[in-house]
Amino acid sequence: MNNKTLLCFDYGEKRIGVAVGQTITSTATALETIIVRNKKPDWDAIGKLISEWKPDKFVVGHPFTLDGARQKMTELAEKFSRQLQHRYNTPVDLVNEQLSSYEARRELKSTRKLDPTSAKLILETWFRENTGHKCRQNDSNKEN
Repeated sequence: MNNKTLLCFDYGEKRIGVAVGQTITSTATALETIIVRNKKPDWDAIGKLISEWKPDKFVVGHPFTLDGARQKMTELAEKFSRQLQHRYNTPVDLVNEQLSSYEARRELKSTRKLDPTSAKLILETWFRENTGHKCRQNDSNKEN
C-alpha cells in the first residue's frame, strides 16, 4: 500500500481545526486552529499547511444534527470543501462528524486544542471507514 498524506479540516464559522494523517499507519495528529474572519478562512495559513504537508487528499467534517438532518453548518462545510478542491486541485472526502466535538472535549477534558482534536477524530473516522486499519492515536502533541 502506498502511503498517502491526508489533511483534515473541522470547519467552523469562527475556527477551523486541522489534523494530519498517514494512510500507511492510520495515525492522525492534531495540528492547529485556523481563524475564520468575516466568514472567510485564512487561506494563507491553509496554504502554508498544504505546502508543508503536501497532502494527497483533504478530509472535511460533514456536520449533521443527531437525527441525521442537514443544518446550516452542513452547507458551510460543503462550500468550504468545494473551495479547497478548487483552490488546490486536490480531492476532498466529506466524513460524518457527529459528536466529534463532544468526543474531543471528553478526550481532552478541556476546550484547549478542541478544534484540532476534533479534526483528528474526524480523520480517525475516515481511516476506520476507508483503510480497514484500527486507528492508532498519536499522543505526541498532547498537553498535560
